[in-house]
Amino acid sequence: MDPAEQARLDTLLVAMTQAMKLHGLRIKTIDSYRRTLFRVAGHFGRCPDDLKPDELKEYFSTMLEQYSWSTIKVDLSSLQFFHRYVLEREMEWIKIIRPPRVRTLPDIPTREEVQLLINTVRKLRYRIFLLVVYSLGLRISECLALQVADIDGSQRRVHIRDGKGGKDRYVPLPAVTLQAMRRFWSSHRHPRLLFPSPAGHQFIVRIASAPMDASGVQAALRAARLDCGIQKKLTVHSLRHAYATHLLEQGMDLRLIQSLLGHSNSNTTARYAHITQVVRDHSSDRIERLLDGFQLRWEEGV
Repeated sequence: MDPAEQARLDTLLVAMTQAMKLHGLRIKTIDSYRRTLFRVAGHFGRCPDDLKPDELKEYFSTMLEQYSWSTIKVDLSSLQFFHRYVLEREMEWIKIIRPPRVRTLPDIPTREEVQLLINTVRKLRYRIFLLVVYSLGLRISECLALQVADIDGSQRRVHIRDGKGGKDRYVPLPAVTLQAMRRFWSSHRHPRLLFPSPAGHQFIVRIASAPMDASGVQAALRAARLDCGIQKKLTVHSLRHAYATHLLEQGMDLRLIQSLLGHSNSNTTARYAHITQVVRDHSSDRIERLLDGFQLRWEEGV
């Protein structure tokens, strides 16, 4: 994109951000809509304020081949907002038919594979991060956003703020995870963030203003999976799946797991019932038993 087009895009992004704030859109929605404009501009190599209907149809046709349906819906909503409130004209309606949905069950690591995977991760900060994701059942964004004030050691619980759908929830905090969190935090002592962004090989903790990058966590897990020879297709989110599945295997009630995961729709949680047998009711010690015998490696890798 040439400098003139980039300058025009920057001006429109400022206008769109202001319009989104005035309309009360959530920060996550604002970020998603901004990413759409960058994606569309990158696709066409120019500012997306004069796209023809045929060009938009071609764009969404390409999107259907490369992106999830949820991303396509976000892009469509973002472009409609952009036309209506920034360009002050309606976007011509584009009918997009959702492709047939292929439902596949995710690969789930066993408890032994989870421990092997986490301890094979080379950098300690990523090791601790993945332990927290698994033992609390968090989304990667929720774990990145954790603050020191969210950790209640006396009540053994963690406050998850502004989760999916803007909802808060509390999740139990296993003793092993609390100990790991405390020991890790004492190594950087950031006044606010549990997982601050590193600078070079050291944490410059008192000036870090953002959490560490999600892409680094994903890359660390991919490398660990290859290093320990696990053939399953695993991502950081797989640890959240494993949390739910392992609790089901211990007999925890599906409705309680729904609450712990922050699912608003019970059907989302119910898919884990296809992976394992659900029995009996719940008790808090089942979450503690997820980490029975878990020995975390504290040495930094190479």
